[in-house]
Amino acid sequence: MNMCELCGRKEVETTVHHLLPKEMGGTFGETADLCIPCHKQIHALYTNQEIALRLSTLKELREDEKLARFIKWIRKQPSTKIMRIKKSKERKRK
Repeated sequence: MNMCELCGRKEVETTVHHLLPKEMGGTFGETADLCIPCHKQIHALYTNQEIALRLSTLKELREDEKLARFIKWIRKQPSTKIMRIKKSKERKRK
């Protein structure tokens, strides 16, 4: 078990998030260890193109309005809680 580099929760299962999506040239670029809910939330809200254009650092991710609200909420959740993440309405239309 590790710590999520986005929300800061400890003792969570993490996955590797490519800060620049692999399909946009980030295969060998910087990565971050994110808990599964944070990782899923990023991809539920934004396309890989949007991530590449304006959300390719941890600072940019933390400062994004939608993600900041999610991070504030997820920090209060126990690390053992499994939550469902749904695509945003805007993302579904793309």
